[in-house]
Amino acid sequence: MSHSTSTHPAPLSEVPVWPATPRHRTLGRKVIGGLFLVSAGIHIGLFSADVQVYRHFADGGLFPFVREGWQDIVMANPAVWCLLLAAGELLIGTLLMVGGRAARWGWGGAIGFHVLLMLFGFGFWLWSVPALVVLVVLARNDPPPLPGSR
Repeated sequence: MSHSTSTHPAPLSEVPVWPATPRHRTLGRKVIGGLFLVSAGIHIGLFSADVQVYRHFADGGLFPFVREGWQDIVMANPAVWCLLLAAGELLIGTLLMVGGRAARWGWGGAIGFHVLLMLFGFGFWLWSVPALVVLVVLARNDPPPLPGSR
């Protein structure tokens, strides 16, 4: 009896970062999408209770333009900027929950959000660096859009 199996390894582009079923691959996207939806609600609640809760958010910013811009721009009209933040989180969460091509934009938004968060100080790196690793791995393993889908 002869077996005709190939001993050549698969190209790296075809090897997933970790083995996952399609269900597990979409579960990660939905969890991250849900996290962004919940965080939008948290920000709406915080600014509704007291917009001044954000006053010292950028005090540890890595660059003067971050610290000064926060005080001069964001805190000049915090309600508008907090609503824009929440709207951005709602958009990212919704795109991830929808899946398909929309999820690609959602992953980009989630990754960009965390990269920008790192500008607010090294303390945010404790959250953002591990989060970025998880986001990149999940985005890479997210099922591609179906052919002909939007």
